[in-house]
Amino acid sequence: MAQRRNRARFRDRAELLDFLLEVTTATSSAPDLDSLLKSVSEYVKRVVPSEVVAILIYSERAKGLRVRHAEGLSRDATRGLVIPLDEGITGIAASARMPVLVGDVKSDPRYLPVLDAVQSELAVPMTVGSRLVGVIDLQSAQRDAYTSEDSAMVQLIASRVASFLLRANLFRKLERQNRTLRTLANVAQEFASKLDLDELLSTVAERVREFINYDAFSILLHDPAQDVLRHRFSIRFDKRVKLNMIPMGKGITGNCAVQRQPIRVEDTGADPRYIETIPGIRSELAIPLIAPSGLVGVLNLESERIGFFTDEHQQLLTLVAPQVTGAIVNARLYEDISDKSERMEADLSAARQLQSVLLPRADPEIAGLEIGIGFRPAHEITGDVFDFFEQGDDYAIISCGDVAGKSAAAALYGAMVTGLLRTLAPRRKTPAALMQALNDALMQRSVSGKYLTLLVLLWQPRERKFTVSNAASIPPMICRNGEIIAPHLEGFPLGMFPDRRYDETVFPVEAGDVILLYSDGIQDQLNRAKQPYGDSRLAEFFRGLSQLPAKKIVDAILEDFDTWAAGMPIQDDQTLIVLKVR
Repeated sequence: MAQRRNRARFRDRAELLDFLLEVTTATSSAPDLDSLLKSVSEYVKRVVPSEVVAILIYSERAKGLRVRHAEGLSRDATRGLVIPLDEGITGIAASARMPVLVGDVKSDPRYLPVLDAVQSELAVPMTVGSRLVGVIDLQSAQRDAYTSEDSAMVQLIASRVASFLLRANLFRKLERQNRTLRTLANVAQEFASKLDLDELLSTVAERVREFINYDAFSILLHDPAQDVLRHRFSIRFDKRVKLNMIPMGKGITGNCAVQRQPIRVEDTGADPRYIETIPGIRSELAIPLIAPSGLVGVLNLESERIGFFTDEHQQLLTLVAPQVTGAIVNARLYEDISDKSERMEADLSAARQLQSVLLPRADPEIAGLEIGIGFRPAHEITGDVFDFFEQGDDYAIISCGDVAGKSAAAALYGAMVTGLLRTLAPRRKTPAALMQALNDALMQRSVSGKYLTLLVLLWQPRERKFTVSNAASIPPMICRNGEIIAPHLEGFPLGMFPDRRYDETVFPVEAGDVILLYSDGIQDQLNRAKQPYGDSRLAEFFRGLSQLPAKKIVDAILEDFDTWAAGMPIQDDQTLIVLKVR
């Protein structure tokens, strides 16, 4: 019957060629793989009617044939079905690259039963050169339903459509790979945005699950101190679990870490390297996480199914691994910086408390003087130093200076200076002698790059006079009856040059005189126009304040200073000391 049907359709060679041209044209213009397979099936049925028409595509990953399109078979019958080469009628046809025609499948041991009603089968391979593309499989409920002429006709169709099927299948794979790469690019950005390590690893587990339906996921990080892998994040069926550390070179992950190569195990029961940490695991895939600095850890997936992980899974994770590695390195660095920052903040807090004890906390009361203090550090702690040493009603020593540099190092040097001043000041009767003794002490404790500018005033209330010695600090500014007096005072910084002698200058004062001591953080501060506050502005503003109490003079100057700076960052520590002669 099939033979008569073919002869009736194609009366001559020209008619057959027209049909084959129609097949070629229709399949070459199909918009996608599904449309192409449907078109092939329809053309096959036109020349060889069958109860079942199935088109199977060869999968290199699965090493077998998968049913990609079927008419006459339910989806349940073909879902997940992989026919190995050399098994079944279709497998034999694919392996031999030759058609296989069976008139009575019940008597053929090669037949793999799918439908009880099937009596005969014709399987025709589709190839491009020596490359296997797939198989066109026809099944009939009649015995001897197919002839050699039917086989030849299906072969003609197969030869016309094989290249288009191969191209469409490759295009589909490329499309899938492109989608995967785009997804990986998005995933890489997401990983890079996570700085909390636990949050990052949880996100990695979620994103990997979108590609690979694992049963267990672990990330183990290398501990170089003990040379072991420590489980940093592990889940099984979406539940966090805690696992023991793994020595380098032990188990699948330990070997992966040592070899620094992916390891895929199809059957853990047959691999002597496998160490059971989670019951029921049958297959495993381990990918090393390697940074330029060395081994970071291992990403490990496990499944309860034998042979679950594929070449494609391994390639995918190999692409993901550098993104995961970089994100882990960044997160650990951020974690380390955060820990150090917390420790540093604790240290700075302790330093602030210590400095608050070392520096005067209130305006001191010294015979013959009204004193106001203004002090604002540029950072958490300051390099400015100032102190008051009163010796009864006879005299008092006032110091004001600045350590080179800022923050912790300057503050520690300043604390040392404060301690030395408190030790040396009571035993030195003149500012010059105190300067020399302090310089000698600092030279004995020389610190690279650290030195001190300092102004020392000896106040003698009975004589109403100041004796001043300067070590490269800003000279005092004196306001008398609305006029500014700026004495000329010079000297070498302390802690830089050995065996230095310092000069001193005596100037008497009158009741109502106001003496201003200040650090360079006042005069050097820039405004938005990049102009410094400067001595001229300070002197002009200070001139109009002499009638105010000492503390109010300090407050007024700082208010004017802030108006000038107008929100600009503070560049240096700011110290103001106002001495008003009673």
